[in-house]
Amino acid sequence: MTHTTPSWGRSLAGVWLGLCLFAGCAQPAPEAAPEAATASAEIKRTSPRTRLAAGQRHSLAIRPDGTLWTAGENNTGQLGDGTRVDRPSPVQVVGLTGVVSVAGGAYHSLAVRSNGTLWAWGGNGFGQLGTGTYGRTTPGQVPGMSGISSIAAGWYHTLAVKSDGTVWAWGANDTCQLGDGTTTHRSNPTQVAGLNNMVAVLARSDYSLALRSDGTLWAWGDNFSGQLGDGTKIQRCSPVQVQGLSGLTAAAAGAHGALAVKSNGTVWAWGSIGGTGSTTPSQVTDLTGIIDVSASDYHVLAQRVDGTVWAWGTNSSGQLGNGTKVSTSKPIQVAGLTGVVATAAGTDHSLAMRSDGSVWAWGGNMYGQLANGALTRYLVPEQVPSIMGAVAVAAGSQYSLAVHYDGTVWAWGDNGRGQLGDGTLTRRAIPVVVPGLTGVIAVAAKGDSSLALRSDGTVWAWGNNGFGQLGNGTHNDRVTPGQVPGLTSVSAIAIGYGSALALKYDGTVWAWGNNGSGQLGDGTFQSRLVPTQVQGLAGITAISAGSNHVLAVRYDGTVWAWGDNGFGQLGDGTTIDRSTPVLVPGISDGVSVSAGTSHSIAVRSDGTGWGWGISYFGETLGWEGSFEPQMKPVTVRDLNTVVAGFRLSLATDFIGGVWIDGNNDWGQLGSDLDVSDGPVRIEALEGGLTAAATSGFHLVVVRPDSTVWTWGRNSDGELGNGTFLDMHTPMRSQLF
Repeated sequence: MTHTTPSWGRSLAGVWLGLCLFAGCAQPAPEAAPEAATASAEIKRTSPRTRLAAGQRHSLAIRPDGTLWTAGENNTGQLGDGTRVDRPSPVQVVGLTGVVSVAGGAYHSLAVRSNGTLWAWGGNGFGQLGTGTYGRTTPGQVPGMSGISSIAAGWYHTLAVKSDGTVWAWGANDTCQLGDGTTTHRSNPTQVAGLNNMVAVLARSDYSLALRSDGTLWAWGDNFSGQLGDGTKIQRCSPVQVQGLSGLTAAAAGAHGALAVKSNGTVWAWGSIGGTGSTTPSQVTDLTGIIDVSASDYHVLAQRVDGTVWAWGTNSSGQLGNGTKVSTSKPIQVAGLTGVVATAAGTDHSLAMRSDGSVWAWGGNMYGQLANGALTRYLVPEQVPSIMGAVAVAAGSQYSLAVHYDGTVWAWGDNGRGQLGDGTLTRRAIPVVVPGLTGVIAVAAKGDSSLALRSDGTVWAWGNNGFGQLGNGTHNDRVTPGQVPGLTSVSAIAIGYGSALALKYDGTVWAWGNNGSGQLGDGTFQSRLVPTQVQGLAGITAISAGSNHVLAVRYDGTVWAWGDNGFGQLGDGTTIDRSTPVLVPGISDGVSVSAGTSHSIAVRSDGTGWGWGISYFGETLGWEGSFEPQMKPVTVRDLNTVVAGFRLSLATDFIGGVWIDGNNDWGQLGSDLDVSDGPVRIEALEGGLTAAATSGFHLVVVRPDSTVWTWGRNSDGELGNGTFLDMHTPMRSQLF
């Protein structure tokens, strides 16, 4: 089993400083101009991509590993976790990796992946998702939207800029906010006529803005408060230029007014925001050296070149961060914040990301949008709670791996082939650090071979290399990590018995090692000592490896399989091994997969679980004790996440329950049951999990507080508790 599928997600650790639970960490800020920047200083244009966003009452942040995390109101599924339950603590958006930009509307959310595709979820009452469906609780790809460079979400409409500089709009259009000359709602993207060479779009409420590469700003839609900046209060159904502004580098749209930043660091405002009330832009006084702005309904955040944040406007919930609830029309510095690289303003809450990667939040918190685990409002910025333990785990046959929040890897258990990577062959009953590895974001283990994925996209391997599964061109074991040559831009890893795989950001899959069952997917049964591309497969978003078969999810929700098929684990209705990927019939909108030894499980976006293959002990979480393979997918229980191992599967539901079924020879079911009549709920793990792994004989999981818990077989210290005694109930690790 691996932890690189969206079932559990991955958490970046140790690349930069100050990793935090909500957003992981951020790259250091670009070199700043001197603190005493004046109005004459030329400020560099800000990026059209946004790593931090605030919807009306929900928050979104991208970790540098490309996963997306959300918190707050979720009544229409705008958090993307497959539920409609409000979340006061961060949850991972299901099925999205390689995310580079986000936006939040009133009740919907958007994300752009590194391949330029656009994804949407949440409410869809006006067609603002562009997916041609009803509302979604998990992301769906917006058809026809590729090469996306900038996105924006109004309350009920969506904007996007393509790489060719064109602007596209869809959703509500009652006030002409789509700019197509009509007031007709659109559920499919429609090009905004007359706009070209655009670099960024912005939206709030019922109007739209677009920034052109020449530094001019264009507006359309509702103009009741003069928010279009054209000197009138006349609604515009096609774009008009904001008057008197040029040389712009950034802009922001509030509910009834807008702002823009000039290259000299000055801020200009119009409409009912920023204290102007004007239908044309006027300068915000006493404010210079600004590089970016964000706005909500009635308050503004301005990011200064020296890393400080300044705020003004309504303060009824403490959203200005000055320790009071007194509103002000004059910019004031937000208390205690320095080194800020991004800000976002919600209706009554504010967010900031510092260069050390920490996320800070303040203001209203009725729906948990501050991501502090409670519903407590803050009148001054408070840091979103940091990770204090593990962020990812893996389980080999009789050993375990964990990624610590600082990016280091720790290992314990059997070490007969060097699989612990500590330079010895000594087994360890207490976790030891794997030397020489930093910036690790994911690990995978199977048999006695180990893989690690670093944040720079490189893959590292150690342990048993009998089939060339370390990918270094030899059959020589390694007792310390070595880089897999020729692999870059990797976003996920997986490992089988004697084989390994890597998913690249471009959606291609690469494999190496044992190929006796065709599990390398290259059209042959010839083993490979170095990575080779899986044939006929692109647009992949998730992978999982069983013993000798592989599952993959494409961006369109289809599931593909190849390799060993002796028990129907490929789901294609046969028991014929496949050396190239075949489509698993009957599954659409797949978001995650997990491959056991001889069984497979998939989870669809609606939360339904599907299983196929053999289920001797109920390991499919569906039918019990069958010696007849199920060669095509059948519905099993509803699932949130799942991890499959040897004759065992572990899953979570949507209300924090943890379930397990399968073999129990070593206490793997978390109880003293000899056999079960169906999935068993593990009460000790109530509240859910953030990561999990199983060899089939022992289990390693991470709870939401980042502590590691283990149980099952412990013959070689694989539980990491300092003993060699099997455990029939989950126990917390001594280190994490």
